[in-house]
Order: sequence, then structure tokens, then C-alpha cells
Amino acid sequence: MDRIDDRVLTVRDLSVEIRRGDRIVRPVSGVSLTLRRGETLGIVGETGSGKSMTGLALMGMLPAGGTITGGSIDFDGTELVGLPAARYRALRGNDIAMVFQDSLTALNPTRRVGDQVAEPVRLHQRVSRQAARARAEEMLALVGIPRPGERMDDFPHQLSGGMRQRVMIAMALVCEPRVVIADEPTTALDVSIQAEILELLDDLSSRLGMAMILVTHDMGVIARHADRVAVMYAGRTAETGGTAPLFAHPRHRYTHALLASIPSLAQDRAEPLFSITGSPPDLSAPRTGCPFAPRCAAATDRCRSEDPPVSTADDGHSYACWEPAPEPEVRDRRATVTVTERAATAATTGQAAAEPRLCVADLRREYPVGSRNPLRERRTVKAVSGVSFEVAAGETFGLVGESGCGKSSLGRLLVALDRPDSGEVVFEGTPVTALKPRQLARHRGRLQMMFQDSSTALDPRMRVGAVLREPLAIQGVGTRASRTARARELLADVGLAPGVLERFPHELSGGQRQRVNLARSLALDPTVLVADEPVSALDVSVRSQVLNLMKRLQRERELSSVVISHDLAVVRYLSDRVGVMYLGKLVETGTTEEVYGTTAHPYTAGLLAAVPDADPAAPPPDPSARVRGELPSPIDPPSGCRFRTRCPHATEVCATAEPPLTAVVGTHQVACHHPLITRQPTSRQPVPQRQGSERA
Repeated sequence: MDRIDDRVLTVRDLSVEIRRGDRIVRPVSGVSLTLRRGETLGIVGETGSGKSMTGLALMGMLPAGGTITGGSIDFDGTELVGLPAARYRALRGNDIAMVFQDSLTALNPTRRVGDQVAEPVRLHQRVSRQAARARAEEMLALVGIPRPGERMDDFPHQLSGGMRQRVMIAMALVCEPRVVIADEPTTALDVSIQAEILELLDDLSSRLGMAMILVTHDMGVIARHADRVAVMYAGRTAETGGTAPLFAHPRHRYTHALLASIPSLAQDRAEPLFSITGSPPDLSAPRTGCPFAPRCAAATDRCRSEDPPVSTADDGHSYACWEPAPEPEVRDRRATVTVTERAATAATTGQAAAEPRLCVADLRREYPVGSRNPLRERRTVKAVSGVSFEVAAGETFGLVGESGCGKSSLGRLLVALDRPDSGEVVFEGTPVTALKPRQLARHRGRLQMMFQDSSTALDPRMRVGAVLREPLAIQGVGTRASRTARARELLADVGLAPGVLERFPHELSGGQRQRVNLARSLALDPTVLVADEPVSALDVSVRSQVLNLMKRLQRERELSSVVISHDLAVVRYLSDRVGVMYLGKLVETGTTEEVYGTTAHPYTAGLLAAVPDADPAAPPPDPSARVRGELPSPIDPPSGCRFRTRCPHATEVCATAEPPLTAVVGTHQVACHHPLITRQPTSRQPVPQRQGSERA
């Protein structure tokens, strides 16, 4: 049990209302939390569960129209509810600080980085400008920014995403606050940078003796970095407890469902992911009973009519549920995965012998940057540099890698939204890269792309029915009545009701919009679908629904798919074969089992080591295997092996000779002078650019 004198922050029955005209939203309702000195409390839940609004209430930074309508916030003996604004300003940034989610919008684009980090010191500690800048430079060095003295005069847009997030952390910690609230600090970052930022927060928290509230939707992050967990749903605290016991035996049905929805690197690929049906409730509508009851398979009439009381065990594990989840069954997940992986590999091997539906041969694309000064050498971004692979009928090829490695640029080339500088894309025997626009139009219907952000990919002025009819109208398919009938069929295929036809995109949830996005890409019955980050913007519960849907539709329609993602668990679940990209090049390819089970390239091993496992009992990965540092500029990539500047195994040969893709075992290929597994003995030359030839 908590000792009272250890508590630095105590929240009791906190409630928040936000008034927007005649509408009242209640994003936080009766939340109670405790935070002890030196502790990390993780707050998890879906979008709209009240996580971020709870953090803003603690900071006294509620949006316009927002007020605390009840409860107490005790910060080390000081009541914050009703505290005068001047006293709150003296605490904010000095004793309580916040790391915001989006560093690009949280940092002032017109001010230099050093001035922004120094500002809290000048405000709260009343020191000179020179002393504040010295402290800011010291803090930038502490958070791992190289050459902090030079970076002090940079503007935010001159820094990478990881560097900007480090600046945000430096701003929050520069006055050494007692409590730090980190609101989704790594959501927009690649898995390798995410691991570095979370490791940095852990290290600084222990060195500076801070307590931290870590707000996230990623259960893997919580499992590895939080001491205790609070699960929020519909503005309420559904369950709280120590990280290990809560993950081992979740009692609230929502927590149980949330954990079951997560695709992991140990997921049985043959089984559909568990999904939570429905959507979170409208927080402006009055409600009775348990807010999770409409989505809960175990709900009873009592759940729908009565609010469940909070039950607390001797170890402090508390939950509010009328029908708590039973003790989970123990099962050997590894054995299940091995059998399934072998079956999947056998199926893939059978597909490999078929004629490829999509063939990519030595594809290259560079984008000019800077001015067109004839006296200077033209500089270019090397987005795609000699990529080759094949995709058979009914097969899914996954592309993984960090942001900026060329995945999305390659995706646009595959569907002829952009033309390569050299190389070719052959679709069903036709080189589409050489076709003129009028000739290419005849192939558009069978070569489609599913875009990443459904909120921007769908025209906000068009109803869903018009969005789905538009591809058919452009291709001159059918009459208006037959197009409408086809739109209804597409909605049924993706699990949406016919009534959605008359709604605008903003009237749909994120998961529903992504389903419409998928339906539009299937309108013309394509044979190849390129899905660019199809679930990156979705909650874990909605993500599992879309992944199951994509897998079912591919099986039913025998689609050939290229799935682009930085989420290694998503790619592993959907893909038959995988390609790993780094700075425009494929560094490793093979079946899913080969790439994930017997990793050959140090970059792939580093990405896998950085994936947070949603199991606190899982052994931590070897930290030395993780990818460190920032991605080099694609304008001036390193000589030889492009990964050598971040590789722990690099030698002189890596700087002088570019490694070709060569066979390791079976269909497994790697471009590395020092692969992590021994290559199979062969007298053949390195694999040629058209990589699928060895598989036949």
C-alpha cells in the first residue's frame, strides 16, 4: 500500500467539463490517481478516453471552455484546484512540467532552440541571460544532442523529429521539476528513436529523482517503462495497479480486451486478432451503468443500469467492473507460433514458384533540392536506390524501415503516381513505367493505393457514397444506379452499414474512415494493392479490426499486396515475405519467418530489439543490439554500406565497398559484409538486381 508521506501527487474524484456552445463534454469523470516520489505512473487508453485531458487539468492548462467541476489535486501539500493563476504559473515549468506530444507544433518556429530551453530558467530562477543559456546548453548535452553549442542557434525545423523531442524534454527538465507529465512523447517517432527517448526519460527520472506520468496508447511502452498503470475509459479510471500484476491478471474487461487486441512479434499469424467491437461512447451524452457495457461480451443487465463500484485488493490493484475477467490460462505461445510460421512459410514457398504479378527491377528515384544554379552541382535526395523484388498472386510483401528510408516514395512508384529515373515496374507482364498517360489509365483500376491518413485522403466535401462512386465514374463503369449498388457492396465488404453512404468523412470515427479508405481502393477490383501505413493513426482496438479486415479481403480476392509500415508487428502479421529498407536500399529480404526468426542484417536486428513487448515479464532485449543515432541525410548518404555509420560491426571494407544482396539460406537475402548468420555455401555470384529470380 502507498505511504502517505511518499506521495508527491494525489488526485481524488477529478471531474472536468468543456462547454462548446450548448454542448457540454465531460472528458474526465471522477478520476483518482496517486504518484509517489521517483515513480513512473503509466496512463493508457484509447483516443478520447481522457488521458491527455487529465494531464492538462493537472497542469492547469485546460482548453477554452474547460473547467474543473469537482475533485481535488494535491501536489505535495498544495491544493491546485482553485489555485490563483499567478501561483499556478510559478509552479508550472518549475515544479510540474509537461512534455507535449507533437514537438513540431509545441516548439515556437520563430525562436531559436537555445532561447526556448533557456526561457523557463530565466522565468523561474531569475538568472542572467548568459547563465540561462549556459544551463540550456548543459541540458541539451544531458538529453543527448550532439554539439549542443552549435544546436543552440538552430530553429526547430532544422532538427529531426528525434532531436526536436529531445529539445522538448530538455525544456521540461531544465528546472529539475518534481513531477513530469509526458503526453505521448514518442507517438510520432520511429521505433529506434522511441526506444532512445524512453530510455532517456527513465535515466533522467532516476538521476534527477523525478516522478513521471507517462501518457500513451502503447501497452508495450507501459510494460517496459512504468511502475504502475492506470487504465482509462470514457473519462473514468477503469483499473489501476502495479504493472506486472495488472498485465499478468487484468481484472477489468476493457483492460483484458485491450491487451488481447495487440499484435505482437509472437502473434499466431494464422489466427485473427481479437477486436473490441463498437466505438467509445459520446462523452457529451448522459449515461448510466458501466460505460464499457455496450462493447463488452460479458455485460449483464446490471452492467447496463448500475455504475460498478471500485474494488481494491490487498496489493492496491483496483478495478471497477461487475464481471471481472477470470484468471488467464497459461499456454505455450512459442510452440503455437512455430507451427503456424512453418505452415505460412510452406504456403509462401508454393506461391514463389508462380509467375510474379508485380516485378520491380533496379528502381531508382532522386528528387532535386535547392536552386537551379548552373554553376553548382545539382543536389538530390536519393529516395530509392536500386530496389528490386517480386510479388506473386495472392501474396503480401511487407516493407519496413524508419521514416525517411524511402518506403512511401517506393509505394508511389509502384502504382505509377510517380515515375522512376531508371528501372522498371512490370505489372502482369506490362512495364507500366514506360506507358503514356492514356495507356496507363487502362491499368489504373487494377493497381491501387490505400493512403496513410484517411482524414486527408477523403474529400471532406463529398459524402461517402460520392467518394466510393468516383473511381467507377472516372473509369466509365456502369450507371449511377449500378455505382450506388456497388458502393453498398463495398461498405458491406468492409463491415459498414449502408447508412454510411450519406455521411461525410468528419462524421465517422478514425476506424470507419480507414474502412472507407480501404473500400475506395477496392472499388475497381484491383489485383495489386499498395497500403501505405494503413493502421498507424488508429487505436490498438480499431487497428486489430482493420488488420483482420485486410487479411480477410486479401484471402477472398486473391490480392497481391505491398504493405508499407514502420510497425514491425503489423508487417509480420500481414506479410508472407518482408523487405527491410534503409536509406533507399533493401538491406534484407526473405519470408516472414526467415527475416524475423533468423535475422541476418544488424539494422533489422536493431529494429526488432527496439520493439516494446507488452509483457513486463519478458526478458529485455540486448541494448547493444539497438540502432543508435540519427538517420543520415539521403542527400549525402554514406559511402559503401549506408548503415555503417550506425553499425556496431562496421569495418574498413564497409566504408569502401557497397554490399550486394546475396543469398543466406533458402529465399533469405542480405546486403551486409558481416551478416549475423552464416551464408550458405554457394559457387554462384551475388544475387542479381531482380531479386525474385533465386526463388524460382
